[in-house]
Amino acid sequence: MKPIIAADELADALAGSRPPVLLDIRYRLGGPHGRPEYEAGHLPGAVFVDLDAELAGPPGEHGRHPLPDLEVFTEAMRRAGVSAGRSVVVYDASGGWAAARAWWLLRWAGHADVRVLDGGFAAWTGPLETTEPAPERGDFRPAPGALGALSAQDAGALARSGLLLDARAAERYRGEVEPIDPVAGHIPGAVSAPTSQNLDATGRFLPAGRLAERFAALGAEPGGEVGVYCGSGVSAAQQAVALELAGYRPLLYVGSWSEWCRDPAREVARG
Repeated sequence: MKPIIAADELADALAGSRPPVLLDIRYRLGGPHGRPEYEAGHLPGAVFVDLDAELAGPPGEHGRHPLPDLEVFTEAMRRAGVSAGRSVVVYDASGGWAAARAWWLLRWAGHADVRVLDGGFAAWTGPLETTEPAPERGDFRPAPGALGALSAQDAGALARSGLLLDARAAERYRGEVEPIDPVAGHIPGAVSAPTSQNLDATGRFLPAGRLAERFAALGAEPGGEVGVYCGSGVSAAQQAVALELAGYRPLLYVGSWSEWCRDPAREVARG
């Protein structure tokens, strides 16, 4: 199953006898909370999920967006109606970053049937709703580990002996600027691969073949494992979607740079 779904495919699925659970993950890093946008209009039946509160734990030693408390995440998914055997579609309005975080967490927790709306909220041309739905409570039961997650030690080792991609903007990778974290630079051995290059001018993912060419040029082996990190494990999840779409097996370093740079014993590269 592809990790993305087109808007017209989603419209057909929503009109079917067993529509997918639809999750609205609109969120902007450092920006306003996404709920007002959701309340102003969302896809029919969509449930709002708070990235900071339900898809991440409190900031701390494991970074700005560490893995959420499993009970909190489980409750959020059950409240939204996520159940075994039922598909899930997630969307946002920020290049797939936030939606991909939900995609990755659900996949990591063992829910295989989940896709990201390609192009996000802007791609949807169907009707919108302003009322909040009350879906039947789901029976989601997480089984963590179904999708690969990297620790800081794992990420450092992969950068030395495999392929670890840095999904941040190139100037942050080079250490020329660092607007968020206390230290500038990148994990030694990591390769720069900004997420903006996964999308076309309309905000949709590039075709699988073009993505495969992109990652192969960065050193990915056909069908192989590729690690990825960003600032705090959000935008890197979008890169994980692109990697899977291109036929690779993504491994996400959830703590990412915001965890790595907290420990002065870890080496930092620049340039």
